Amino acid sequence: MTDPASTVTATGMSAATGLDLVARAARALNTGLPPEAALRAVTRLLHEALQSASVSIWRREANAMTFHAVATPPADRAAVSLEDLPPPPPGTARLNLAQGGIRLGLLEIVPGGSMIPASAELLALLADVITPYLDAISLSEDLAHEVASRSREIDEQRRFTGLIIDSLPVGMYVIDREYRIQIWNRKRETGTQGLRRDEVVGRPVFEVLTRQPAGQLRAEFDRIFRTGEVQQAEIETGNGADRRFFRITKIPMRLDGDLISHIITIGEDVTDSHRIQQQILQSEKLAAIGQLAAGVMHEINNPLATIGACVAAIEGRLGTTVEAQVREYLQVIEREVERCTKIVDGLLDFSRPRASGRHKVGVGLNELVEETLFLLKHHQRFRRLQVVREFADGLPAVQVDREQLIQVFMSLMLNAVDAMEHGGSLTVRTRRNTTRADELVAEVQDTGVGMVRSELTKIFEPFYTTKPPGRGTGLGLSICYGIMQEHGGRIEADSEPGRGSVFRVVLPLRMAGAP
Repeated sequence: MTDPASTVTATGMSAATGLDLVARAARALNTGLPPEAALRAVTRLLHEALQSASVSIWRREANAMTFHAVATPPADRAAVSLEDLPPPPPGTARLNLAQGGIRLGLLEIVPGGSMIPASAELLALLADVITPYLDAISLSEDLAHEVASRSREIDEQRRFTGLIIDSLPVGMYVIDREYRIQIWNRKRETGTQGLRRDEVVGRPVFEVLTRQPAGQLRAEFDRIFRTGEVQQAEIETGNGADRRFFRITKIPMRLDGDLISHIITIGEDVTDSHRIQQQILQSEKLAAIGQLAAGVMHEINNPLATIGACVAAIEGRLGTTVEAQVREYLQVIEREVERCTKIVDGLLDFSRPRASGRHKVGVGLNELVEETLFLLKHHQRFRRLQVVREFADGLPAVQVDREQLIQVFMSLMLNAVDAMEHGGSLTVRTRRNTTRADELVAEVQDTGVGMVRSELTKIFEPFYTTKPPGRGTGLGLSICYGIMQEHGGRIEADSEPGRGSVFRVVLPLRMAGAP
């Protein structure tokens, strides 16, 4: 007798053969092949066992609502929604593959001429094998897609944050607790040190920043790691015209928890604001000194006038027989009274307010400087100097008091001569201001003895002088300062011991005839 379970009939295959087919399909899905290859192996297995025209498994694409087909024989089909599939040929079996109410795919078997019919039970078993596999790979691909998407978001966010850091107008770097540089922004790359980030990131900060002693820098970082306090300091670099001021701020950073994990260091160039602040302080100090001096000088003028009148009266009463020594004493007194009067007049001229715009005319800056040089060219001390002219062409006229500006240039040039007692080079140049187009600059530069920084901060104060006793009153530069203030300009100085000084007269650019 033949076992009915192993008999192939006209209506289908035997149960044993069907179970073997299901088992083989399950093994094909568990061989560790990539999803597309495993599904293609199943469609090939079913195609050969059922002798169908084609077998397709439609599977959902990652993180989408469209499906694409893995088919045998291979067919080029676009991904579509399953609802949009065209009607199948007659006799086609389409089995929905779903789990937990979520549609994962579709098993499609298109009959062939000699196809062996598959029972509903066999198709259900095949669906039970394929559906969990589709669910697993769908979950895995969705998770991978989400991770990739999140990774892209993180990369974009990191790139955005990096662009913000690189766009900051301050230099910034970050170190960790091992003192290794983790961030080095664009301003740091283009700053005075000019080090690229790929040259410094990951290296100990002491190998990169060598201007400051490593022990001192380590102590600063250790204090912040220990106390969590923000540290701020101002440093100065360079000399003369290249002198720059930077505000350095060190900020503790906590990446996770209360432990300080990193320190952010920000370096901001505050040279311009520092200079403006110094100019404001200097102006306020000179204004206070000027007001005080004006009152004192007015009081001194009266006794000086009385002394001068008494000297004249005594000389008039003395006869010709008076001792020569007495007359010499009177002449000394008169000469010293005149000198005191000049000092008082100079200080009053510095301190008293002047009428705005009075005696101002349109004149060329080159013309003013050239006229001053003409007045001084026969001066005994000028003959031992080399005078270099560097005049810019095409400079517009400025509104100035001609005599006052010549007084300023003459005072600066005579000071330069005094600084070059054994000869040297005096360079006089004119130009537009490189930082402000509405200003003109005249510079007087010498190769003399120069000044230390402590002297440079006081040279515009009344009665302060670096010259030996008897060589100057200390009023020349303070008067020049007052004249420049009255013209709406300023006077600046840079100097370095042994390398000379340069004084800049900065004038606002107003065309002749401007109010």
